[in-house]
Amino acid sequence: MNSFAEIIATIKKYDKIIILRHQNPDPDALGSQAGLATTIRQAFPNKEVLMGGNDTEGLKWLSTAQEVTDADYQDALVIVTDTANQPRIDDQRFDDGAFLIKIDHHPNDDAYGDQLFVDTDASSSSEIIADLIESSSELKLTKEVAYYLYAGIVGDTGRFLYPSTTQHTMEVGGKCIALGVDTAAINNKMNEVSLKQAKLQGFIYDILNIDESGAAYAVIDLDLMKKLDINQEQANSVVSTPGRLKEVQSWMEAIQKDDGTFRMHLRSQGAVINELAKRHDGGGHPLASGATAKDLDEVKQMFEELKEIVKNYNQKGE
Repeated sequence: MNSFAEIIATIKKYDKIIILRHQNPDPDALGSQAGLATTIRQAFPNKEVLMGGNDTEGLKWLSTAQEVTDADYQDALVIVTDTANQPRIDDQRFDDGAFLIKIDHHPNDDAYGDQLFVDTDASSSSEIIADLIESSSELKLTKEVAYYLYAGIVGDTGRFLYPSTTQHTMEVGGKCIALGVDTAAINNKMNEVSLKQAKLQGFIYDILNIDESGAAYAVIDLDLMKKLDINQEQANSVVSTPGRLKEVQSWMEAIQKDDGTFRMHLRSQGAVINELAKRHDGGGHPLASGATAKDLDEVKQMFEELKEIVKNYNQKGE
C-alpha cells in the first residue's frame, strides 16, 4: 500500500494523466474520476488530464468522458478509481501507459498497479479522493471538485443510509456543503426516474421471488425489457427496490444482456454476499456486489446459494 504523499509525488511527475473508472459507472465511479481530474487540472494547469470510458446516459448530468486515443497512452500516468479488478476497467488499454495507480474502496482481491491506495473502511472512492486532496498542499477542494465528490459519496452511501457511512463521511459531506454545493439538486437528480422506470419499479414486486428466509430474486430478461420498452441501463434503476420490503433481507436481480448472459446485482441488509459474487465471476462489498451468470440455470443456482447464506446468518442471530 502506498501513501497519499507517494501518489501525489507521482502525479506531479507526469505531464499527461489519464483517469479511468469501472464499466457501467455509478455516481461514485464518475464522481471520484471527475473530482480527481478537476482538482489536478486546477492545481497543475499545464498538465493534460483526460477522463476515459463510456458514458452512462442517465448520469450525463454528473460527468461525461473524453475521447482517449492510443497515442494518448504513450508516456502517460494512468489512474483507475473505484474499480476492484482489471476486467471491469472501462478501457482495456489501461496498462498501455507508463505508470499505473489504483485508488479504490472495494476489497483488494486484485492488487493491480505500480502504486495503489485501497481503503475498505471508506464509504466511497470519492471520500478517498477528498482525503487525498486534504493531505496535499497543492490540491484543493474547490466548489467544483466538491460537487463531484459529494455526488459520489451520496450515491455509494444511499444518501448516507448505508452502514458504510461514518462520522468522517459526514464530515467530508459537510465540507462540500460549506463550499456551496447544491445538495438538493444532486439528490433530486438521483431520485429522478422516467415513467418507464417507475412502471418497472412497480412491476418488480410482481416478479420478485421471496423465500421464507428473507432471500429474494427477480429476473429482468430481454423479453421483459422489450415489453416495457426499457434498456439495460434503465433496468439497473430498480436494483435497490426489493430492499424496501419488510420481508426481504438479501436479494439478487438478474438483468439479461444482449449476449444472453445475466448481470447479477446482489444486495443485503445483513448477510455477507460478496463471497457468493466471487464464486460467479464477480465481487464487491460485503453488502453490495456484482457477478455474472451465464444462463438462467446459474441464476437459480446462485439463488440457492443465497438462501443458504441468509439461513445461516439468521441462525447465528447476527
